Amino acid sequence: MRNEQIFLVKSISGMIADADYVFFINYAGIKVKDFSDFRNQLAELGGSCHVLKNTLILKAAEALNISGVDKAGLTGDTAMVYGKGDCGAVAKLILEFGKKCDKVKAKSAFIEGAVLDAGAVSEIAELPSKDVLRAMLLGVLQAPARNLVSVLNAKAASILNVLNAYKEKIEQK
Repeated sequence: MRNEQIFLVKSISGMIADADYVFFINYAGIKVKDFSDFRNQLAELGGSCHVLKNTLILKAAEALNISGVDKAGLTGDTAMVYGKGDCGAVAKLILEFGKKCDKVKAKSAFIEGAVLDAGAVSEIAELPSKDVLRAMLLGVLQAPARNLVSVLNAKAASILNVLNAYKEKIEQK
């Protein structure tokens, strides 16, 4: 391998190792203006996009001991979307942009040590954001305590109602 290729493989390895998520997308036939808009939207979410050779991506994955990337469908034109933060928001952006521009499609992803296919990327995009999931979990965790307080409060309220009814009965005599 030539020196510049070695440098690129190390650079790609660093991108993958430092990222929370990596998506591989097809971009063939997209207009430069549209691709630039896509990159700007990614930047707002904390992501980046680079067009890379498939062979260099595979060599970088091999250097990082990532198995399964060779079966990730890295053929044709491939762009690597990577970054830190919420991978669900980026997956949604990829799918929404793919609906506007049918040439952009997710090929595969590498998230938390696992290589995922395009179907899994679609499923990730359908999930709520991490903040919404945390709020849902918090609601589930607080539900038993809230229900216990409601039951205890109901018993006290029923005793109070009986006492008020008895007081009103006495006052009427």
